[in-house]
Amino acid sequence: SRTPPHLTVQVQNISQSMEVLDLRTYRDLQYVRNTESLMKGLDSRLKVAAESQKSLNAKSFQELKEKMTELLPLLPVLDQYKSDTRLIVHLKEEVRNLSGILLAIQEEMGAYDYEELQQRVLMLEARLHACMQKLGCGKLTGVSNPITIRASGSRFGSWMTDTMTPSADTRVWYMDGYYKGRRVLEFRTLNDFVTGQNFVQHLLPHPWAGTGHVVFNGSLYYNKYQSNIAVKYHFRSRSVLVQRSLAGAGYNNTFPYSWGGFSDIDFMVDENGLWAVYTTNQNAGNIVVSRVDPQTLEVLRSWDTGYPKRSAGESFMICGTLYVTNSHLAGAKIYFAYYTNTSSYEYTDIPFHNQYSHISMLDYNPRERVLYTWNNGHQVIYNVTLFHVIKTSGE
Repeated sequence: SRTPPHLTVQVQNISQSMEVLDLRTYRDLQYVRNTESLMKGLDSRLKVAAESQKSLNAKSFQELKEKMTELLPLLPVLDQYKSDTRLIVHLKEEVRNLSGILLAIQEEMGAYDYEELQQRVLMLEARLHACMQKLGCGKLTGVSNPITIRASGSRFGSWMTDTMTPSADTRVWYMDGYYKGRRVLEFRTLNDFVTGQNFVQHLLPHPWAGTGHVVFNGSLYYNKYQSNIAVKYHFRSRSVLVQRSLAGAGYNNTFPYSWGGFSDIDFMVDENGLWAVYTTNQNAGNIVVSRVDPQTLEVLRSWDTGYPKRSAGESFMICGTLYVTNSHLAGAKIYFAYYTNTSSYEYTDIPFHNQYSHISMLDYNPRERVLYTWNNGHQVIYNVTLFHVIKTSGE
């Protein structure tokens, strides 16, 4: 006999999940470490000020105290990230040990008890899942300065990586223009995209409208030009797998974002799956958020956010929350958040540096935890900072 194939698959799945968890934890830890440095600096100034009021006037001293108070809630988060980092190292070692046992089984038939080994795999999967649940989601508290990847194409367009595949898949897709386009370029890696080399071309059977496209698990989801039809195009088979009308959704600049560009229907993916953002006459032009079945394109559930879509610059989903910018031009900020888990909203004030002054595409990638933007012919990314509420056992 040979190693049960499901065990090998489980180990591979764990290893892939570890890659994603490792990447996310490393990124978030950098943000928290930066905050730690800021806290230490403020703490030092406070100690000096406490010893001698000559170095600070009363107003400055009070401002420092208030800033320290704001930063104090981040301390337990920092400790938790450090703890989770140690946990990841331990989990990695367990994965390596398990992989070694599987290899030994292939060499020495029946040397180990398969049931016992499978139980170890299942326990490890459960622990890994619990760890990812803790680190996977949070509330958006900050956006980094923009990082320009490339300057190419027209003023409007979209670019993206797959939001679901393992981190070993580094392909980049590029769609220039906002209407009537059919040509999608697929680059092998981000470096190939930067240099403009090693790409293949896909010619879509139906032209697109807007820039609200997304790649999810090997398929492109987009709005068919001059319609409210959603299209799922599979890259590997180069074919449309399904298309379906979004009932009542406006199109042809009936309800676009503030920049226009046939941006009536915007597809996006977050940790919870596939979403469509649009509006209808029935909702009086307010943004509608819909969960969409990625296989059938059926709408599973919808929420009326109450926010007028024409007043929004762009929007994106993170952890079931829709975040909306108040402009597509310079001076924009993330102004509004709608929480689908509680059907509630709040106004926010998160700075957002619009470096090239005209954003026509803004999307979150949950696999990489970055925002992808098309900004006036520049392809730009932003890192995000999420505040995690750490769940402990019994809660």
